[in-house]
Amino acid sequence: MGKGKGVRVGLDKLHYALMTDEATETYATPVPIPGAITATISPEVNSETLYADDQAAEIATSLGGVEVEINVKDLPSDIQSVILGSTIDENGVMIDSKNDNPPYLALGFRSRKSNGEYRYYWLFKGKFTPAEEEFNTKEDSPSFQTPTITGSFLPRESDGQWRARVDSDDEGIKPAVITDWFTKVYDGVPIV
Repeated sequence: MGKGKGVRVGLDKLHYALMTDEATETYATPVPIPGAITATISPEVNSETLYADDQAAEIATSLGGVEVEINVKDLPSDIQSVILGSTIDENGVMIDSKNDNPPYLALGFRSRKSNGEYRYYWLFKGKFTPAEEEFNTKEDSPSFQTPTITGSFLPRESDGQWRARVDSDDEGIKPAVITDWFTKVYDGVPIV
């Protein structure tokens, strides 16, 4: 008897890849973001119902934006400055400016399943915005204060795609798809 499909029980291997060319929607090599804690993907789907003959006759849906929230152990300045479009000055200090322009990027990660396999994800095109920061004084019991950052993702213009996902135990999945998942943003090119 097989292992079964399993359910998601984990999160790791968080990566971002800068979109190097918006016209051709190509990406730089993915860069890891260490210490993934949570990732929340919230697609906004709008729908309208057409009524005819005193009943619902048709439903049309349209994808709006996709809100993504990630919480990590820490978000180092070198990574934060890249994904938020901030600068690090010659003294090594990160400077945030009203003129910062976050770049488009792809976000990838994997989620362990209860059967020991993984579900892999790439969100293709989005921008992150500065996060709300809350600070607490140290009390009798330590309390972790980890950063959460929010991004807005949307479908790519060239093909309308906004996400790729695959389970490592899906039937017919070519092993190279899984082994190459974090070496480049998934592009759908057939693997020989």
